[in-house]
Amino acid sequence: MKLVSFNAFKTLDIQEACYIKPEHFFKEKDKIIDADWILYPEYWQVNSLVYGLKKRIFPNISTYHLGHNKIEMTRAFMAVCPQNIPYTEILSNTPINQEYILDMFSFPFVAKEIKSSMGYGVYLIEDKKQFRSYCDTNEILYIQEKLPIDRDMRIIYVGDEVIASYWRIGGENSFKNNVAQGGVISYDNIPQDALALVDKVAKELGINHAGFDIAEVDGHYYIFEFNVFFGTRGLLNQSIKLHEIILSYLHKQTPSIPTDPYTPFPKVS
Repeated sequence: MKLVSFNAFKTLDIQEACYIKPEHFFKEKDKIIDADWILYPEYWQVNSLVYGLKKRIFPNISTYHLGHNKIEMTRAFMAVCPQNIPYTEILSNTPINQEYILDMFSFPFVAKEIKSSMGYGVYLIEDKKQFRSYCDTNEILYIQEKLPIDRDMRIIYVGDEVIASYWRIGGENSFKNNVAQGGVISYDNIPQDALALVDKVAKELGINHAGFDIAEVDGHYYIFEFNVFFGTRGLLNQSIKLHEIILSYLHKQTPSIPTDPYTPFPKVS
């Protein structure tokens, strides 16, 4: 199995992968065409690889497209699991829509930038002044109800299964639970229903590499978002070898190579 990687850090333990700098994409096109899989391309490469060169990529194109910004992601969740997302409005930033938000949401509520991760670009809006400040710097209003939680779950899905899960408990006086924002990790008592929800949604949307953020309120589960390039700090204490899981999945997805040179290669579904 021939592998090309565009991310040296994420494929450090995958010795089979040949690393190519993303900026050398077109210079190294012959190596790319010859590869069975392209690993961790940058977003600007994805369409050229899949639609132009007809290459298999990992993560897959569904994961990239839906994970590229919160609007696409949230609307996909609205389609397949509307009961499992917090009340959310996504609107163009106009004076009328600003007033609509103030009519529909009570303080405090959450406002987000559409392309952000690790807890950055997420704001707790407690009054009109803070809301107007958010509006001044965002063309799209992404507004979400604030759930009564002090923790959430990070559930990691790779290939076709959940491979890890843990609680992220927010720091004192912080409404963000991200580990990058000071959240503390706990592996205790992860609800099986939350794992089942992630497995169901990932399979329905065709996602194969993501860290899902899940909240629990009175036994009901809410999906905030997923991160394509999730942090791996929570995997370290569980002795999970991510590269072995990825390689096993890629092998299962790769058609066998015929021994007879005159036998046509199997079609890729």
